[in-house]
Amino acid sequence: MKRRTALKWTLIGAGGVGAIALGGAGTVAYFWADAKLDTSGKIDFATPLAIPPLAESTDDPSGARVFNLEIKSGTTPLKEGRETATWGVNGNFLGPTIRAKRGEEVAFSVYNGLDEGTSIHWHGMHLPAVMDGGPHQEVEPGGSWTPQWTLNQPAATLWYHPHPHGRTGSHVYKGLAGMFIVDDEESEALPLPATYGVDDLPMIVQDRNLDGDNQFEDGGSFLSMQGILGDQITVNGTLGPYVDVTTRLVRLRLLNGSVSRLYNFGFDDDRAFRLIATDGGLLPEAWETDRLQLSPGERAEIVVAFAPGETAVLRSYPADEGYTSPLGRVNGADDLLDVCEFRAAETLTDDTEVPAAMGAAPDLDPAEAVEEREFSLSGFNQINGEAMDLQRIDFGVREGTVELWEVSNADGYMHNFHVHDVQFQVVAVDGEEPPPRLRGWKDTVQLVPQRRYQLALRFADYTDPDLPYMYHCHILAHEDSGMMGQFVVLGEGEEIGTVPAAAAHGGH
Repeated sequence: MKRRTALKWTLIGAGGVGAIALGGAGTVAYFWADAKLDTSGKIDFATPLAIPPLAESTDDPSGARVFNLEIKSGTTPLKEGRETATWGVNGNFLGPTIRAKRGEEVAFSVYNGLDEGTSIHWHGMHLPAVMDGGPHQEVEPGGSWTPQWTLNQPAATLWYHPHPHGRTGSHVYKGLAGMFIVDDEESEALPLPATYGVDDLPMIVQDRNLDGDNQFEDGGSFLSMQGILGDQITVNGTLGPYVDVTTRLVRLRLLNGSVSRLYNFGFDDDRAFRLIATDGGLLPEAWETDRLQLSPGERAEIVVAFAPGETAVLRSYPADEGYTSPLGRVNGADDLLDVCEFRAAETLTDDTEVPAAMGAAPDLDPAEAVEEREFSLSGFNQINGEAMDLQRIDFGVREGTVELWEVSNADGYMHNFHVHDVQFQVVAVDGEEPPPRLRGWKDTVQLVPQRRYQLALRFADYTDPDLPYMYHCHILAHEDSGMMGQFVVLGEGEEIGTVPAAAAHGGH
């Protein structure tokens, strides 16, 4: 039995948290030391990084690109010994990378081959609510779902994952996740690294706990307010991955696909890299840094330079911010984790660059806001003192308008905030200009305790008075416990409707 697990059950058997206090300074010191996970220099990077295949598609008579996706269970050889029971999309673990271009009509046939209901939510996508894949579009076992829409947003690294009410964390943890890359003509014209799987790498970073039989342990970490904190890191489903680098510049599309863990990315030699894109697409200009913190659900594109023959390790360092509680340590705040090794060839090609100008800056004018709203996240399951109710629409917004939302974390530990359908602009943090990593388009933002985040959002194109979009904490244990709300986008003259009975029960 793992040391941390053994201690956990010893303390629970002795009376839980109270036993820590009653056990004396020795017990507290032992637990505190054990709570920090440090894998730096201890990972045997022996497996080539798996690159998810690009999803195949066909053209239907209308010109839409059709993708067939099958959700299924299987097994995966993650490490020596028994294969791990996993779930996947068009495979046994994780899913293919879906790639399409702005302006294209995309259509999906999603088949649920599991023995329980699930869904696929297109995280970061601007689309009609009925196509969103949230808890109102759950697909029953043996059933299919056929969403279709026109891609109408700038080039960006998005992703897809399940969103069944109360079970999202479990389904993501078992392996249902994949990237969705949107391209456009402007991004394709830039000299950035862009050869998928060579100098443009998808990196779905997730943590897992494996028991002695190589099966996923899905219980929450002891005393953690975030849920599962795994002690092994996978990238694209690979344990101990390495990448053979053949180009001087490499673009990493980083996705924090974990159910609860925060990552503070940097390299073991503290080399600088350039942030070129956030959740919603390319920044106007790159920002150079040596650390980049991403909470669950956030994405970032970075470009890192390598010299011939060198080796560098991508790590997750202790959190720079996000915790004020003394229990931050048991929520992963102090962990130091090796993620992936990069091995540069003796000769590297050098035909890409980071241009001085890239994407468009967020341009929403707070003065145009027609409504201001406040959201306070607290505990495990409350936003503004209420837990999620699938049949309650919390409010309606008007299509074509801008709103200002002030969002805050009332606790001493981590929350973040994700909004479906829109990319928002972080206008201010505690009344000040946001840090550089938050100045691009975002759909998910980490909430540092007791700070006020002012977000500007424009609701455009799609209306439906009955089918809502979600806003929620993307710590999936919190979302599944009820830290989520619903809003609808209303057209002229429309009023808030009623969630259809089938939709309110996840399609059953």
